[in-house]
Amino acid sequence: MHKKEIINSNSNNCINTLRDSISNYIKPVVKSGRPLVILCIGTDRSTGDSLGPLVGEKLKFLDRDNVFVYGNLKTPVHSKNLQENINLIYSTYNNPFIVAIDASLGSLQSIGSISLQNKPLRPGAAMNKDLPPIGDISITGIVNISGGLEFMVLQNTRLYVVMRLADIISKGVYHSIIKTIGGKNTASNVI
Repeated sequence: MHKKEIINSNSNNCINTLRDSISNYIKPVVKSGRPLVILCIGTDRSTGDSLGPLVGEKLKFLDRDNVFVYGNLKTPVHSKNLQENINLIYSTYNNPFIVAIDASLGSLQSIGSISLQNKPLRPGAAMNKDLPPIGDISITGIVNISGGLEFMVLQNTRLYVVMRLADIISKGVYHSIIKTIGGKNTASNVI
């Protein structure tokens, strides 16, 4: 059964709420020894769609055994290379657990909210792109309103909203890793 949790980014404990929710999903994964892949989707060429690469950029220092981050400002994962990255992930890791992160559009009241679901996300849905669904769980930050002219809406999204969501999501992910896995290792796992 699919579960959807909406987290208000204006809440004082939003990072802790996100941390605890992510930890609940990844704790059994970590115990089983499955590799954990954090897939940050988006492009740095559009303010509204830069959430994923910004989260990846903030997580690039994350050095933990069996945790791997794909997508950042230098090497974004976007519509043109998504399938290639998915193929790479599945050919590199045995039964990876994928946390997919992307921006999304929603209602005016939901701007600034974070959605966590135990189902794949559909990247590019706002732009009517036919991309493969990806993720065992998905985290989306609602950056602006949907309803028409999505390309223009994404291009005219406030950077403040995107940066705030990127800070909260990256901290929630980072602290969920600390909570479930613990200390640093010496190898870099950023792709």
